[in-house]
Amino acid sequence: MRKEDPVERRRRARKVLTRLAKANPDWGPTLLFTSPFELLVATILAAQAQDAHINQVTRALFVKYPGPADYLKVPVEELERDLHATGFFRMKTRAVRGVSEQILAEFGGEVPGDMDSLVSLRGVGRKTASIVLGNAFGVPAVAVDRHVERVATRLGFTRKGADGIEQELRSLYPKKDWVKATWNFVLHGRRICTPTPKCPICPIIELCPYPKKTKALSTTRRASPTRSVARQKR
Repeated sequence: MRKEDPVERRRRARKVLTRLAKANPDWGPTLLFTSPFELLVATILAAQAQDAHINQVTRALFVKYPGPADYLKVPVEELERDLHATGFFRMKTRAVRGVSEQILAEFGGEVPGDMDSLVSLRGVGRKTASIVLGNAFGVPAVAVDRHVERVATRLGFTRKGADGIEQELRSLYPKKDWVKATWNFVLHGRRICTPTPKCPICPIIELCPYPKKTKALSTTRRASPTRSVARQKR
C-alpha cells in the first residue's frame, strides 16, 4: 500500500470528521454540568463508568454539593455513600475531596481555565483537563480516551499505543475543530468502532485502512417453524 503523505492524510481526516459529524448530529459532551467545577467532578466520577449512569448520580449530587467547600464539610463516610453508585467510590471520594481542597487553597475556589493549572490538580491528567477546557471554557482541546485512541489508531492517524496521540490529532484538524473531533471520535468509538467493530454499517468505511474489518453475515439463520409459532403465542 502506498504511503500516505501528510497532505493526503489531513484531507482524509477532514472527510472523516465531516461524515462522522453528519452521522452523529448529537455530538457534544455527554456529561451533564452547569459549571466548570461540576464538569470536573463529573469527569472524575465517570472513570470506569457510563456517562448516562453518572448523570443519574450527579443530578442529586450537585444539588447537595454545589461547590468545592461542600465536599469537605461532610464526613468522608457520608460522601462515600453518596458516591457509592459510581463504582470505585472510595478512590473517587479521595479524588473529589483532594481536588476540592486544592481548588480552594490554590485557586480561590474557582476551577482554573488553563492546561498547566488543571493538570497540577491531584489526579487530573490531560484527558480530564482537555474535557474541562474544551467544554466548560470553550478553549480548543483534544481529549484522548480509549475510544478516541481506538478510532484514531484504526484510521491510521497514529500507531497503537503511541505517545502523542493528542498531538497527532491536533496536527490533523484546525483548532476550531478540536472539540468537534474529540466528541465525534468518542461517539463513533462507542456506537460503531467498538472493540469488535460494526464495519458493515460504518459511515467512513472506505476512508478507513483498518485491515481487520468485520463483514456482514452471508446468510441469515432462519428460525424453525416450531420456534416461530412459540414466539407468536407469547
